[in-house]
Amino acid sequence: MSSSPPASSDEPARLFRSEDELARLPASERIRYRLVNADCRHHANDNIAAFVRDGEVEELKAEVQAKMQEVLRALVIDTDSDHNTNETAKRVAKMYIDEVFRGRYQPMPAVTEFPNAERLNELMIVGPITVRSACSHHMCPIFGKVWIGILPNEHSNLIGLSKYARICDWIMSRPQIQEEAVTMLANELQQRVRPDGLAIVMEADHFCMHWRGVKDNQSAMVNSVMRGAFLKDANLRREFLSLLPRKND
Repeated sequence: MSSSPPASSDEPARLFRSEDELARLPASERIRYRLVNADCRHHANDNIAAFVRDGEVEELKAEVQAKMQEVLRALVIDTDSDHNTNETAKRVAKMYIDEVFRGRYQPMPAVTEFPNAERLNELMIVGPITVRSACSHHMCPIFGKVWIGILPNEHSNLIGLSKYARICDWIMSRPQIQEEAVTMLANELQQRVRPDGLAIVMEADHFCMHWRGVKDNQSAMVNSVMRGAFLKDANLRREFLSLLPRKND
């Protein structure tokens, strides 16, 4: 797994704390302390699993639950007498930590790699892979599809078909910006597979446009990353794109 970039310069200065001092802090502060002292960035779409210790995920859920309860109170929702919302804070905390944002707190799923024994060197396309996320700006849902093109060489590692979906899910299960997400996915696959060429196309609906703001439910975002042979060879790039199904087909 690729390490996160260095922390930004506006992070608080590093402080030394003893284990006893750390133990008295909330889990979020202990994790943040480790990240800052390691000079490790922890933006919304960064994975921080290496800095989360046993038992701290459950503590984080309790913290988020308490903060979410305060949000509901600030929205003037009477969760004590409203049977629809008296467990909402707990449900939301579990949903964020264990489900929709689990790609921040859980390590990369195990990925089985196979040597390219037959020296395959023809175009492979995987997709459409369904992806789900939430935009970092408004925490509104993102739903989309990903297509991945691989041009392997004799030294490439071949990964199981389902593992492409697992890697996509791991990267998208955190607050994301689509144009950053597709680059993160490309970096991970490039490092693992080491192909001669890598192409990724992502098409997604963003509910920050459908549900709020302009409320345009016909708009979608499409972006791509082309590397290696796909970037240099227009014919290969054209072949890959021509094999992708049209949205209205």
